[in-house]
Amino acid sequence: MGTLAFGEALIGVFGAGALGGSMRGAMAGPGKRAPGAGGPRKSRSGAPHPTGAPVLRDSVEAGTFEHLFFASPARGEPDRLLRAARRILDAGRQLRREARCDGRILTTAEQLLTTLTAASVRVLEEILTLARLNRGRVFPSYDYLADATSLGRATVARALRILENIGFLVRQRRFKRVEGDGPGPRYAQTSNVYRAFLPDIVQRYLPRWMRPAPLPDDQVQREADRQEDMAAMRATLCPRERRKAMEKGKLAQILARMEAALDAQAADDGPERESHNHPQPLRESIIREDQRRWTSRPTC
Repeated sequence: MGTLAFGEALIGVFGAGALGGSMRGAMAGPGKRAPGAGGPRKSRSGAPHPTGAPVLRDSVEAGTFEHLFFASPARGEPDRLLRAARRILDAGRQLRREARCDGRILTTAEQLLTTLTAASVRVLEEILTLARLNRGRVFPSYDYLADATSLGRATVARALRILENIGFLVRQRRFKRVEGDGPGPRYAQTSNVYRAFLPDIVQRYLPRWMRPAPLPDDQVQREADRQEDMAAMRATLCPRERRKAMEKGKLAQILARMEAALDAQAADDGPERESHNHPQPLRESIIREDQRRWTSRPTC
């Protein structure tokens, strides 16, 4: 995955260098060698990449994470998110007016809210509609969103970036395996998956009746006490158990298997093998022989 993206970046850099060299040669005039120009560059053959179509960076294989990513929205949640986005659209217009007329200096969060557009709200509305109809499983293509919202493809792409930057959407790129001739696996980019959220930076600009209800004080205190108890319990664990309790995911599983293999190998080697957990010297080590040989020497 990363190799393909890095290769594309190198091709872009080399292509830009070749274009710059040709421009310098044209400015130098016929029969003159442009400064910094190298020898004749070989032209690309135009053949497809042997591994298939390129895959964008940060893409995840389709079918491996959707069960953790998607979540069915609660009753009325899509409507609440859409009303909040429309309120933020009006709040962003008001902030731009205050900055333009009154000379108000906007904060970073306020500048981010001013980027919300009517097209972004329309795209969010379509995504929320799909989330309500499909129980949170939202993976439309750019062409579908463009047809459903009557917007251009570039406008849809810009609207998705705005929604993602503010926090209304979480987007994950995906790729899939495709059949092809020749050795090696082949991959192709497929549609993204989306999940809608209510970002924290917009809550202060919403009316009180649209904000989430605050948690009771006793529940907040119980959660704080639970966190303290968990921290105290982890402090009493050995490093291995602490790592198992805190680390999760595929990396933790790989480390656990490696550690189990090392423990099994240490058990097969016999009891005379030093352990990393209990590094006491062996009974027949040279340290013991020296201690028995020089009895007058103080020992620890």
